[in-house]
Amino acid sequence: MKHVYLETFGCQMNVADTDRMELLLFHSGYTRTQHAEDADLILVNTCSIREKAEQKVYSLFGSFRPLKKQNPDLLFGLAGCLAQQEQEFLLKRMPFLDFIIGPDAVEDIPLAVDRVRREGRPLAWTEFDREKHYSIPVVAPVKPPGPSAFINIIKGCDKFCSFCVVPFTRGREKSREASEIYEEVRQLVDQGAREIILLGQNVNAYGKRGLEKPAAFHELLYGVAEIPGVERLRFTTSHPRDFTPETIRAFRDLDKLVNHLHLPVQSGNDRILDRMRRSHTVAEYMEQIDALKDAVPDIALSTDIIVGFPGETESEFEDTLRLMEKVGYSNSYMFAYSPRPNTPAALYEDSVPDEEKKRRLHATIELQSRLTDRLSQKFLDEEVEVLVESRTSRQNMTFKGRNPEYWMVIFSGGEDALQTGDLARVRVHSAQGHVLKGEYVSITAPATAVGL
Repeated sequence: MKHVYLETFGCQMNVADTDRMELLLFHSGYTRTQHAEDADLILVNTCSIREKAEQKVYSLFGSFRPLKKQNPDLLFGLAGCLAQQEQEFLLKRMPFLDFIIGPDAVEDIPLAVDRVRREGRPLAWTEFDREKHYSIPVVAPVKPPGPSAFINIIKGCDKFCSFCVVPFTRGREKSREASEIYEEVRQLVDQGAREIILLGQNVNAYGKRGLEKPAAFHELLYGVAEIPGVERLRFTTSHPRDFTPETIRAFRDLDKLVNHLHLPVQSGNDRILDRMRRSHTVAEYMEQIDALKDAVPDIALSTDIIVGFPGETESEFEDTLRLMEKVGYSNSYMFAYSPRPNTPAALYEDSVPDEEKKRRLHATIELQSRLTDRLSQKFLDEEVEVLVESRTSRQNMTFKGRNPEYWMVIFSGGEDALQTGDLARVRVHSAQGHVLKGEYVSITAPATAVGL
């Protein structure tokens, strides 16, 4: 077989897309290698939501370029949102690229590779999928999925936030049929998965478009939770406008739906939220948070924050810090604003100086660090349930995994009792950032033999 080297930037949907391309390429004669110098095909799946991610991609391909001199038959492919955003400009900027494909062409990756090899000229495959329905055909797996498995349930986004390129790189929202999703869940569980993570750019908008048999997002949650073998259920990423009371009730009713929610707010000021076209206010966001905390008192919350958005004043920035304090996030993904091509915000005057953006970002990171440290105290000297993901190389530690609140847990002991996919009880003795450290106590439930 030939070898493909795969690299991924960006969100969990990109990770899932890379896994899908690895599977499709395997069935067309490629096996994955961890060494770029051994590859017949180097494929990088890209993100364009931040400028920094773009620069990393350009730098990476620059480091790969000498490999073509050693192997003239080596192909370079660039996939994902950056490919969709920049399209043929990428072939001009990096003339050593052999092809680019957008997110809607993931299923066509074997055809793209074959076409480039056959025709011997660069290819840009960035047309949007015109089908009304979103489907991911079943393909025989290459390897077990691991204890946690991602499932794309919806693609695209209809929100058109002024700072975001996703509607322009992944198109409008389309949902997969619930029956197809249930079948994939059953397949993954049969292969050893214990935790199912439902994915979408706006995952809780599921069911609004593209379904022959309508189903709401909360109905899908109940359906997945009923499938035998599913031990844990998560989803990401949500939009506040589509976060419904029925979904809050699902958190209350379903033991398998873990007590963690990632709900991006972006800013704690209404004027900035309006300029961002977020279509919700701070008060509306807090109503959802309060209702969720009433239903699930120990819910862990994480979010996305953008600082230095065009026109953001110091007092408006401080509103964001106050919101973070009020909610009490266990973790946040924090960014300084950078304009993205084709977005409305790119036309705004970028009035916040770079140094000020850096200062605000640093202050936000410091606050989140304090919030995380404060929240970690509740776990000290307590037992937590951990889904064992793998061994760890951390000194004096044996395994790593996550608790239901999505904290990483590394712990010692259990060498003779545990393996990947087990659910274990761990007593926490210390914390560092968003990582809890502890000692193995007992096994809650062993993994099935299929997943080992």
